Amino acid sequence: MKQTFDVTGMTCAACQAHVEKAVSKLPGVEKCNVNLLSGRMEVTYKEQELNDKTICEAVEKGGYGASPIVKNGEKKERPQESIKERSASELKEMKHRLLWSFVFFVPLFYLSMGHMAGLPLPGFLNGYENSISYGMTQLFLTLPIMYLNRVYYQRGFRSLWHRAPNMDTLIAVGSTAAVVYGIFAICRMGYGLGVSDSALVMRYHMDLYFESAGTILTLITLGKYLETRSRGKTGEAVEKLMDLRPQTAILFENGKEKIIPLEQVKEGDLLIVKPGARIPVDGEITEGTSAVDQSALTGESIPVEKHPGDSLIAASVNGSGRLIFRATRVGEDTTLSQIIHLVEEAGSSKAPIAKLADRISAVFVPVVILIAIVAAFFWLLSGQTPEFALSIGIAVLVISCPCALGLATPVAIMVGTGRGAQLGVLYKNAEALEHAHSVDTVVLDKTGTITRGKPEITDLLVDLEQSLSEDEFLKLAASLEQSSEHPLAQAILRKAEEQKISLTSPETFEAVPGRGLRARLNGIDCLAGTSDFLEGEGVSCENLKPKAEAFAAQGKTPLYFAQNGQLLGLIAAADLPKENSREAIHTVQQMGLKVVMLTGDHRKTAEAVRKSLGIDQAVAEVLPQDKEREIRKLQEEGRKVAMVGDGINDAPALARADVGIAIGAGTDIAIESADVVLMKSDLMDAVTAIDLSRAVIRNIHMNLFWAFFYNAIGIPLAAGVFYSLLGWTLNPMFGAAAMSLSSVCVVSNALRLRFFHPKEQTNLVKQTAVEKSISKDFEKTNKGEQVEMKKVIAVEGMMCAHCQAHVKEALEKVPGVEKAEVSLENKNAVLTLKEEVADTALQEAVKEAGYEPGKVEAD
Repeated sequence: MKQTFDVTGMTCAACQAHVEKAVSKLPGVEKCNVNLLSGRMEVTYKEQELNDKTICEAVEKGGYGASPIVKNGEKKERPQESIKERSASELKEMKHRLLWSFVFFVPLFYLSMGHMAGLPLPGFLNGYENSISYGMTQLFLTLPIMYLNRVYYQRGFRSLWHRAPNMDTLIAVGSTAAVVYGIFAICRMGYGLGVSDSALVMRYHMDLYFESAGTILTLITLGKYLETRSRGKTGEAVEKLMDLRPQTAILFENGKEKIIPLEQVKEGDLLIVKPGARIPVDGEITEGTSAVDQSALTGESIPVEKHPGDSLIAASVNGSGRLIFRATRVGEDTTLSQIIHLVEEAGSSKAPIAKLADRISAVFVPVVILIAIVAAFFWLLSGQTPEFALSIGIAVLVISCPCALGLATPVAIMVGTGRGAQLGVLYKNAEALEHAHSVDTVVLDKTGTITRGKPEITDLLVDLEQSLSEDEFLKLAASLEQSSEHPLAQAILRKAEEQKISLTSPETFEAVPGRGLRARLNGIDCLAGTSDFLEGEGVSCENLKPKAEAFAAQGKTPLYFAQNGQLLGLIAAADLPKENSREAIHTVQQMGLKVVMLTGDHRKTAEAVRKSLGIDQAVAEVLPQDKEREIRKLQEEGRKVAMVGDGINDAPALARADVGIAIGAGTDIAIESADVVLMKSDLMDAVTAIDLSRAVIRNIHMNLFWAFFYNAIGIPLAAGVFYSLLGWTLNPMFGAAAMSLSSVCVVSNALRLRFFHPKEQTNLVKQTAVEKSISKDFEKTNKGEQVEMKKVIAVEGMMCAHCQAHVKEALEKVPGVEKAEVSLENKNAVLTLKEEVADTALQEAVKEAGYEPGKVEAD
């Protein structure tokens, strides 16, 4: 049986691990997953051996609360909003505790430490004659702090009782020991004043440890508050996913349209989706054609052509065509609902983080308590007074008070996350910073992460039977596409704008959804679209089909253009890699990490990008659930995975990965699901995120060393190891100084992280000219087997299109010249070379054609 429980009282990953451990030990439990974010626990158990009540009792014994969630069949009835409400309530309670803790801590710290800095004390607290007032004032300031943070004592002592000590136990025992010793000191001062023993009063006057208890509790609460605040935002990812789902659908019944709530849609219903609207549920088209934007769900940057019989995915956006489709999956079965479920499931099944401090405290706490008891009894049996034995036992507990240990991790993480923010790398929680250092595999989404996320023109070919120049062909194509909203049309328009080509408005325009367009330009009928569309209109595309097929094999999308029934040429577009993608990938590989690319695009596109950028492995044609599955597969192989993505379709994979890294320019949902956000949308910052994590973990290890170094010296001294030989015992001032010094060392060491600098782009900064030419331009490497060279030659004397054609013909006859693009407006020719060609040969060809050649430059 599988049951879900509400768990209350968890504040950190150690709590999550403790609850899992307590339940997993029960007989009959097959699997237990605890989600810290939502406060849920899913337990799979054998009904004949276990029941809900026993499971709740096990959680309660561990210091937390638990109750089963009522189910309706297999669906959980608790609304998702309660997660947000729970986070807000928890944050409010933590803020209340923190503020009031500081209200009492500030005067306590002033009274106990102010005199060391020469600050004055009130008259009624100054001097040895006022020692009782001095001590009692500190006690009365400490008790409210202890009460406000009593949860540490409740959980700490309960964990100790159940022989499972953790950080809460360390806090509870250490602070209690400090307060008990302080009360003992007040009693001794009272006795000293009563018998006029000024030496005894002086001895215990500074032998108060109330500020230690207040410092521990206040700083730990500050860390918990910051952790709770960052953690609370993570639950918003599911809510934003749910917002994608339209609230209504248009039911097509008996030839009539009827708007109904989404919940009323049933499997098999006929629905209508109008142009520009979101598709309400998964289905299959029965009538109509359109281009559907599935980028939010599949990652494909170009809308997919849809025809009768094709499937539709809920939450994708319909293009310009009206569609009628039959609902095939509704409610919790839709693709969007599955993505929501995967985000929740991946969050709950993440391996709990075993905090190093908690692992140490599991051994450290019982060892310290044992040393204190043994030391006290030893000196008592050795003939010392009960007072001496008691002071030895309490001194051991006081010197081991976990002030530096409590600061070791949070201070380093606080400085590290601050430095990361300065560098444009935002860690959303401490867990992300801890996980990132152990990553050995980086998985990259393609669209918008490696690539620019929108198609750009890579090739422009004019049919050899036409006398058009490339600029004239581009002008015609851009003029036709002015009224189209298709991404390929926008790419053509951007290209025309770059070349400052003025456009002509078509007299008529008709979009054919999923196929192309018809238009009349300057009184001539024109067509643009796929080869099937043009051939259906009686236009032969045979001349350029081999080139188009070659482009398609390279992952490009070809678009044909025709005028007056004659093929003019084709334009190819592709989603090109970002400028620094190759450098970032190469740097990651040089750090010893494996790079895997996941994409919803077809295999040819994926393979073209993989080869161009030197990626280790590419997995193509993956749906959102497939991406999450691929991450899980890598984790099952024992790999620690960082996922870098930017789309809604990446959300499950980002949540499943050990570290989810979102590109800052990506969707809000991807950012909410991730653990790390690259604010500058620079893939190189993913390298910085991992490298900074490694630096922080090294720093934490150093901090823990310093924290325990003083304990290693102080505990033997406090236990009286040197008393028989040298007469040394723990001097109260030495104990206070040792604890303060350990904290200063920890904080100072952590502050070194402010000077962290991002890793250089390995040897790419100093790469050779050959390497630069290979990585410079994806278009070049993707156009053929060899890298193309380009030169630009100035040409004077051209007056018309005929002159332009003459120069083009003359230059293309020169051996080594593959193509010449002649611009009448710019008065130059851009040459694509198959091999090195002398500048003088190009200038001579222009001169023989009857024109004046100018300077030749490399492009």
